[in-house]
Amino acid sequence: MPLAQELTDEIKREIGQHFVVGFHGFTPSDDIKTLIREYHVGNVILMKRNIQSAAQTRQLVEDLQALAREAGQEQPMLIGIDQENGLVSAFSSPTAGATLPGAMALAATGSPDLAQRVGGASAAELKAVGINWVYSPVADVNTDSRNPVIGVRSFGDDPERVALFASAVARGTVAAGVAPTAKHFPGHGDTHVDSHLGLPRIAKTRAQLAMEELVPFRALVAAGIPSVMTGHMSLPLITGDDAPASLSRTVTTGILREEMGFAGVVVTDCLEMDAVAAGVGVPGGAVRALEAGADVVMICHTFALQLAAIVEVYAAVPDGRVGVTALRAGGARIAAMKAQFALGNDSAAPGGWEARFAGVHEESLRLSREAYPRSTTVVWNAGAIPLSRNWPVILLTPRVEAVNRAVDPGDGTLIGENGVRNTAGAAYLAFAAALEKRGAVRHFVFEEGREISEDLFDGAGGVIWVMRNADVKRWQLACLERLDLKAKKLPIILVSSCGPYDLVGKQAEYEDWTAYVATYEFTAVALETLAAVVHGETAGTGRVPVEI
Repeated sequence: MPLAQELTDEIKREIGQHFVVGFHGFTPSDDIKTLIREYHVGNVILMKRNIQSAAQTRQLVEDLQALAREAGQEQPMLIGIDQENGLVSAFSSPTAGATLPGAMALAATGSPDLAQRVGGASAAELKAVGINWVYSPVADVNTDSRNPVIGVRSFGDDPERVALFASAVARGTVAAGVAPTAKHFPGHGDTHVDSHLGLPRIAKTRAQLAMEELVPFRALVAAGIPSVMTGHMSLPLITGDDAPASLSRTVTTGILREEMGFAGVVVTDCLEMDAVAAGVGVPGGAVRALEAGADVVMICHTFALQLAAIVEVYAAVPDGRVGVTALRAGGARIAAMKAQFALGNDSAAPGGWEARFAGVHEESLRLSREAYPRSTTVVWNAGAIPLSRNWPVILLTPRVEAVNRAVDPGDGTLIGENGVRNTAGAAYLAFAAALEKRGAVRHFVFEEGREISEDLFDGAGGVIWVMRNADVKRWQLACLERLDLKAKKLPIILVSSCGPYDLVGKQAEYEDWTAYVATYEFTAVALETLAAVVHGETAGTGRVPVEI
């Protein structure tokens, strides 16, 4: 039978299994229904925009799985989510999953055992609501401190430490019955270009890559990680061109499959990121990723692009660009991962899924309370900690700006004309509230061009100056340096609320008269823990896991 005639039900169903797509809303949209029913798409990614509560998420997953069954899919769908913990936590909210430390915060604890428990606790919450695939752990080695998209999402700048902690998180995740994903292969750490906005170009040789970027991935592959996500960065000294690694057969098949022996599922990062979308485009990127050896292509946001990509792959099969044999081999890998992780129903547990979720959620909250003091790092303390509660504390937090499209909500609800609608930032407001429980606080949001009056400090008992990536947002340090805080003879606490690189090259200017604390993330729980640390109620025992 000619291939063009063969491209009917069997091949179309096979092609559908090679896509993971996202949608908007708290219930299945008409778009996602179309993709599942008519185009046999077999995998869905849930974003923060889809999560309202644990109960709503459970119902959403059940509705999606029902759609797949009605469409005749033989196996349950893989339902994936970006739940790295820390700053990238699609399921974390007061009404859904617990807030747990992200990668760099976990590395700061120095405890792979704690990392494994955190990975397991987070995955257990996901499993209870029916999510079976998590895009974590981040295996990137953050060797460029200017990295705008990885940063604290990495376990650090040492390849062996990253391998140790990423492997621990993966073990915990598998033990909870959820498929982990090592990302972003072959490594997104040594660049200061955000692949959401452009194509990072990493000029490293194959030998250099093997000594740094590939070390964590090699460990994870050897340990049997079920899936790996390819990233959108170019490696011209290895591939001979500027094609994104996710579209390169040299990278996906040559290095990952053949040299490293990875036999699991390869999924791309979202093809709507500008590193691909602004180049070959999303439909062309889908074909090229499958040609390169990917099993699943990810398209998170736009129905028109999802549909165009499926149609483009349809056309690529009779053209011979995408082979049926390769599709079926990839389909078998997807089916095997589904058999391991997508089967089983927590509603069969005693008390139903609600009881299961309540139990694992309570454990996650307990673990959160244990972990954050162990990650909070007092880098130095020249007598400013603990603060006295007898005088007002002056809290200065930076005007919040968008970080990147991995961290920002992505649905537009918090994004305003200048980056973020709430200029204080929800986590910084939580920090102020936590401090106010302990004494009087004057909270001032500083920004470039806004004068900070000296009167603000009158009668103060201490100052907390919060930074967020001030090594890149240099205006934050400029605001600090315009004030002669040293002359005020007050306890001064400087805080790095994201990357711990804010004072690189300037430590000597501050370490003999201030305290300096790193939290590695501006989540509410991290900053509420900081409030306890600066008042001496708990010790911040973390250690900075990168060179500063």
